[in-house]
Amino acid sequence: MHTILICDDEPDIVSALKIYLEAEGYAAVCTCSGQEALDALDRDREIRLVLLDIMMPGLDGLAALQKIRSRSNVPVIFLTAKSEDTDKILGLNLGADDYVTKPFNPVELLARVRSQLRRYLQLGGGMQREGTLCVGGIRLDDERKEVTLDGEPVSLTPTEYEILRLLMREPGKVFRPDAIYRAVWHEEPYGGESTVAVHIRHLREKLEIDPGEPRCIKAVWGQGYKIE
Repeated sequence: MHTILICDDEPDIVSALKIYLEAEGYAAVCTCSGQEALDALDRDREIRLVLLDIMMPGLDGLAALQKIRSRSNVPVIFLTAKSEDTDKILGLNLGADDYVTKPFNPVELLARVRSQLRRYLQLGGGMQREGTLCVGGIRLDDERKEVTLDGEPVSLTPTEYEILRLLMREPGKVFRPDAIYRAVWHEEPYGGESTVAVHIRHLREKLEIDPGEPRCIKAVWGQGYKIE
């Protein structure tokens, strides 16, 4: 029996989804805000899929998705209104796996749930090894020294790999260029900040859809770099 997290601020929708899922043999964890969903994911390591509403007060679905992707590669299916086409596209770019439009057809919803669970479990979902880092669609397997983007392998140089691993270990933290240089090159920078900038540019070229407008590897003006 797989556990599915439901997150929607409309109680009637949460109740209906719970009924549909439990009738199919799934266990359901119900939440009504993005923060509650994150807390539930931290508490329950058996959650295998998330049904996530986009429009919610406080931490909305898009913001919650970014935080989910910083800690888990669990499948996320967005629950959207017909008028939210732009948000659907943004959600998929941020790492959502699929979406269902409200009012949803229960048969279609369950079919999409089964499809995403099957793909996730076939790819080893829920059995993530220690040393595997996930941020957005980027996955770094430190045991195998492999990096993938949305499931596709990415070839990095050893230096690019070390910089990416450093950033991915603490998503959202800003690393100064001199700190990155010391951590990766194991010596004092003495002007090495420009060297770091070159490698960051190469990482963006390999990992960003638009390297000129990076969504993941970001520069914080006058401070350094972070991944989110």
